[in-house]
Amino acid sequence: MNTSAPPIPFIPSDFAVPEKLETEEFRLRMLTVNDVVKDYDAVMSSFDHCRTIWPGGKWPEGLTLEQNLIDLGWHQREFQTRRSFAYTVVNPSESRVLGCVYIEPTRRRGYDAAVFLWARQSELAGGLELRLHAAVRQWIAGAWPFKSVAFPGRDIAWEPWRAIPAERR
Repeated sequence: MNTSAPPIPFIPSDFAVPEKLETEEFRLRMLTVNDVVKDYDAVMSSFDHCRTIWPGGKWPEGLTLEQNLIDLGWHQREFQTRRSFAYTVVNPSESRVLGCVYIEPTRRRGYDAAVFLWARQSELAGGLELRLHAAVRQWIAGAWPFKSVAFPGRDIAWEPWRAIPAERR
């Protein structure tokens, strides 16, 4: 007999997940397997920068187009099942992937979501990632049901973030 409590859902079952965020410069929409070629180009042309998104991790080391397809399928399924949300960042014509935004549950005490994002390395000098972060921060605050959202590596440094104990659920 299983006596453990059911898991706490990441978002309420009646919450309408935002389909997109649009600015004059970029659009966020669900990352899907259909984005594989453009996404792979964005990741591989931003290899060094992508390594900074999750310090200590290996992604995207060894990433192949096939593995990227698998990863995108995983992200798409997680989005569809409302377990986490990966958005591709594309230019308005959708001819180019400019980056990604990941909205994930966290068990870190005091937070109910963590957001990670990156912009194409070639766009960093022009400030795209800073504008993306500002737009996403405002969007999360206004359109999502979270009480407390962390932006590890941005609003909270990695060492303090990793030191926050996990809550039991």
